[in-house]
Amino acid sequence: MSELDKKMMNTPDLNEERLETLKRLFPDLFTIEGKLNPDELKKIIDPDLVKETERFEFKWFGKSEAKRNAFTPSKATLVYDEERSVNTEYADGNMIIEGENLETLKCLLSAYREKVKCIYIDPPYNTGNDFIYNDNYHQDKKSYWIDNGIDKNGLKLDSNLESDGRFHSNLLNFIFPRLLLSRQLLTDNGLLFVSIDDNEYHHLKKVCDEIYGQENYLGTVIWKKRYQGAKEKYLVILQEYVLVYTKNKEELEPIYIPSDPEYIKNYYTNEDDLSKIRGPYRTQPLEAGKSMGDRENLSYTITAPDGSKILPKRQWIWSEKRVNEAIVKKEIGIEKNTKGKWTVFIKQYLKDEKGNTRETKAFSIIDDIFTQHGTKEIESILGNGNIFPFPKPSTFLMRLLQLSNNLNEKAIFLDFFSGSGTTAHAVMELNKKEGSNRKFILVQIPELTDEKSVAYKAGYKKISDITIERNKRVIQKIEKEESEKQPSLLDSDSKPFKTGFKVYNLAKSNFPRVDFVPDPTKTEEENIALLNKYIDEKETLFLATVNDKNVFDEVLLKNGFMLNYSKDRVNDFTKNNVYQIKDDFKECLICMDMLIEKKTFKELESFKEKIFICLERALDTTMKWNLKHLLGDKLIAF
Repeated sequence: MSELDKKMMNTPDLNEERLETLKRLFPDLFTIEGKLNPDELKKIIDPDLVKETERFEFKWFGKSEAKRNAFTPSKATLVYDEERSVNTEYADGNMIIEGENLETLKCLLSAYREKVKCIYIDPPYNTGNDFIYNDNYHQDKKSYWIDNGIDKNGLKLDSNLESDGRFHSNLLNFIFPRLLLSRQLLTDNGLLFVSIDDNEYHHLKKVCDEIYGQENYLGTVIWKKRYQGAKEKYLVILQEYVLVYTKNKEELEPIYIPSDPEYIKNYYTNEDDLSKIRGPYRTQPLEAGKSMGDRENLSYTITAPDGSKILPKRQWIWSEKRVNEAIVKKEIGIEKNTKGKWTVFIKQYLKDEKGNTRETKAFSIIDDIFTQHGTKEIESILGNGNIFPFPKPSTFLMRLLQLSNNLNEKAIFLDFFSGSGTTAHAVMELNKKEGSNRKFILVQIPELTDEKSVAYKAGYKKISDITIERNKRVIQKIEKEESEKQPSLLDSDSKPFKTGFKVYNLAKSNFPRVDFVPDPTKTEEENIALLNKYIDEKETLFLATVNDKNVFDEVLLKNGFMLNYSKDRVNDFTKNNVYQIKDDFKECLICMDMLIEKKTFKELESFKEKIFICLERALDTTMKWNLKHLLGDKLIAF
């Protein structure tokens, strides 16, 4: 990132980063002036310089501009909303962000890049009237927020009508840059889940293949979302789909899901002498049903305890060799039924021969959770199922999120089309159920609700209001359940489950410098000088009046610190207010005073291994040189 971009508080310019990486790896592709030479690049792609006329490529109108939108920097920031936050002392990284998701993802990029373990999104399905909006943050005359009233009133979105000749292109231009940024945020072994229906499945699959790589496609989950059809004229469509990708399949461990305690309780009900080691068991008939085809090698006799021979009506489901091995392991049971006839069954123990709980593979079909469950669930929380039509059930999200194989670490789960906030609900329920420590980040644009809708009449003027209120009530419900637990059900060392979240709003930067427009006719040095003058004139008095936390949040977020950082005053510094900042991954010292005192420089000598962040205008020429000599790249002056 250039010095000018740093001083203007921009988020990373990913186009610039990609070019710099390319230049570092392949300098021969660039001119003496440092510009990428397209002809040299073409020689790599096409060594024989044969003009390519046909190739397989997925293109649509506006794709190039959509890609540029993904990688251009943002001047936005995230502002803490204390009033709407819930149980902040237990939030520990849980966030609900009200704001446009493309700009929000850019704001998160510096601090959360490659730190998100799981992303679930449920984008618009393009059914003919879903809301799509333009990515018009780079307006010259008015800020996006003032122009749309997004900070106070909410945003009215445009419809993507089928009569529009760019119907499919509109959705692809909308989702493409957001998926590009999602890959930047995901860990190498992280998972991406994208819900979609038939209308855009084939298009979305191609986009995901292009961004994540076809080799990292893990499969498609088919969700049977309802019991029966409604008004379909031809085929009754019961299913939706969830595309599943990882960032790097080579880094991904095999996926298993934990056994459900309720399932174990209800189905593993039998015990015998082996149960001391292998736990309870469930039974399955060894005799095959009618659906299994006839195979002669599966028809043989099994010796009963009284020496008689047991012959199946048709055949067994296992071969004779496998049954004999199971008998030796005592995994076959033989008993008389109520009619006095011998029956043979398989004993499926909860644990293997070494006493380890059997690993359960994840299946690609979910057919026991329905949309109706989501409607009943939100009705039980908000009092009316029509406040947010057809929300995903939290149990459906829990089923998907469990595939990430993270129970104890602070794995971050991101949903940037959060709707009613089901993902946060699912994360909190999983944490409570499993004693895990997953974190959630939700992003929802403050889309205005229809004035005729049930939601609007209930007081929810924006969809994001529903997102926040739903999860506030989920926490209240959890707290009530925890308080009602009988002492006998709690371990002596256990504590009631506590959780919370912080609310942030996407907003214009706290620093007036972001309104500075560089003069394209001047050099970078000249523009930096003009910017410094602009900062002196516009920023000094402004920073004295702005909320202290908002300034710290923006500075730290754009310098790579997560928003769940801790902030402690360092008493070793006697002349300046210097704070130690720590998040889950790194730490630094920061001072936002308007002048760095000479004594502070001496005191910094004991902390020269730490990053030090300060205002550049707080340093005179001598102090800046001294600090640069002492700290090197660990000095961040902006």
